[in-house]
Amino acid sequence: MDAGILLIQSLNAFQYGLLLFLVASGLTLIFGIMGIINLAHGSFYMIGAYMAFALGPAVDRWLGGGFLATLAVCVLAAAALGYLLEAAFFSYLYRRNHLQQVLMTYGLILVFEELRSILVGNDVHGVPLPAWLQGSIALGDVMTYPVYRLFISGVGIGVALLLYWVIARTRLGMMLRAGASNREMTGSLGIDINKLYRLVFAAGVALAALAGSIAAPVSSVYPGMGNGVLIVCFVVVVIGGIGSIRGAFVAAMLVGVVETFGQVLFPAAAGVLVYVLMAAILLCKPEGLFKQG
Repeated sequence: MDAGILLIQSLNAFQYGLLLFLVASGLTLIFGIMGIINLAHGSFYMIGAYMAFALGPAVDRWLGGGFLATLAVCVLAAAALGYLLEAAFFSYLYRRNHLQQVLMTYGLILVFEELRSILVGNDVHGVPLPAWLQGSIALGDVMTYPVYRLFISGVGIGVALLLYWVIARTRLGMMLRAGASNREMTGSLGIDINKLYRLVFAAGVALAALAGSIAAPVSSVYPGMGNGVLIVCFVVVVIGGIGSIRGAFVAAMLVGVVETFGQVLFPAAAGVLVYVLMAAILLCKPEGLFKQG
């Protein structure tokens, strides 16, 4: 592998890892802080992608702002959806066992898939790249790299820094950590834990939808696109440590490198390398790479 190909594959691994982090960070917040196994999280990734496809032309026509305005509308709509879903369904799951959580969230997958089929059909759709992100940058004399993939990486880095600041440096983050450690004690201190959890769930849904929205132009939009992402993101959460944003980031980078270079160097075994990585890490650190926080 020459230096040019190594550089391109490294950028691809970095971009893929950051995209995984966007989805996995929401999943680890919901799983680690609220204690809910949310199998429907991949559906929120799919919903974000379909919103970018369906709402893009209307947003551009009525609001202007093009692609960035579409992303903002998708994230806000997804956050509102998450807020309503938590109030209507997930708020009843906190004291239920994990089997009941799995059954209900799997049922939501079926509902979302059926609604997707009714509203937009079962075809594969494309989302056009915004004109200002259609170019490439030169990597040497003959190789180039798409600007849009660098944009995805930039969004991922920005979200990672924002989440770290919120969790580690703000009063809201302090309340989230307290609520994750002891729900009853946090409530007794005058904190509305139900409202706090509702906001956490809305943020988790918004992060997944953001990932789907920015991934749509490079991966297309198709039925069931959230299922594969969900499996890999659970691997990321387990490797990084349940409830740890820092762990989700490090694990997403590791998974990005293993998957990207595995497909180039060991294509026959690329599908299992991530699970080998997970098994190896859990043998050494059963709780994951980092503790919650």
